[in-house]
Amino acid sequence: MSAVPVLEKIRLTEFSHGGGCGCKIAPAVLTEILASTPVRGLPEALLVGTETADDAAVYKLNDTQALIATTDFFTPIVDDPYDFGRIAATNAISDIYAMGGKPIFALAVVGMPLDKLPISVIGKILEGGESVCAAAGIPIAGGHSIDVLEPIYGLVAMGLAHPDHIKRNSSAHAGDRLILGKPIGVGILSAALKKGKLSQSGYATMLDWTTRLNTPGVTLATMPEVHAMTDVTGFGLAGHLLEICRGSKLAARLRWDAIPLIAEALEWAKQGVATGASERNWKGYGRDVELPAGAPEWMQKLATDPQTSGGLLVACAPAAEAAVLARFAAQGFAEARVIGELGAGPARVHIS
Repeated sequence: MSAVPVLEKIRLTEFSHGGGCGCKIAPAVLTEILASTPVRGLPEALLVGTETADDAAVYKLNDTQALIATTDFFTPIVDDPYDFGRIAATNAISDIYAMGGKPIFALAVVGMPLDKLPISVIGKILEGGESVCAAAGIPIAGGHSIDVLEPIYGLVAMGLAHPDHIKRNSSAHAGDRLILGKPIGVGILSAALKKGKLSQSGYATMLDWTTRLNTPGVTLATMPEVHAMTDVTGFGLAGHLLEICRGSKLAARLRWDAIPLIAEALEWAKQGVATGASERNWKGYGRDVELPAGAPEWMQKLATDPQTSGGLLVACAPAAEAAVLARFAAQGFAEARVIGELGAGPARVHIS
């Protein structure tokens, strides 16, 4: 067995071929895989399954409680083990908030190359994940670990919500406003980090957004004027909005100037920095995304940029726009913005 490297020399991102949500299976490939997977004997109590590529499964327990279950894990997006654990845990719990639920507990999913990483590094990853769960008010109640070639960490997360408050990605209405809770560009920052180009302030910004829990989802779910909700992760803003469009059988129109962008990510995008996942995303669904005539390539890269622990994307009635923004702001998301609207038409995303 080879000697385990000392902590000071370890860069976690060197172990991963694609970090964070950028290592997701490409959307076109995933669709092909799931199309051949049989679905049998679904119970009536299963309110949300795989039918619309929603954020989590939902099972009705009784008239006032529904159980929300999800899992998310990935390879390192940053080199610091504690930060990696925090980001992965925040990202996993986000699916509970995106369905309108309150997290209740989590299980750890751990895969580590034991011949390459010291126990102290693995411990820091788990410690980072536990710190986020503590901030969310939940315990890590168990989990499973294996010895693998690449570091992998994430959670199985469980939550509860009232069955009437579940927010699907398939229940948007024509005329709904689209509100995004976090700026996009995390994938581009991660690509710059892996190339050794990201500034210290850029890293701090990346860490701030990827470890900020999407807690507004709990209160937004109680609003009847909020019709649909999802979180923007590995398929990028355009990809996850397309899931709302396809599930709800609507078209989306976005105003590019209204979309919140991470400033340093925009600068790197203009210099050609992007993840490989961005290109895979475009190949998978680009036919259903219309960019402005003559749009620069960096605009495409940002629209498809994989977000790790990205923001909530909310579809709400126009009359509730101010109230939704106020609820975001009250929980530390003053950067939330109205970025477009939904209307009748084929399931496409039009960006102007």
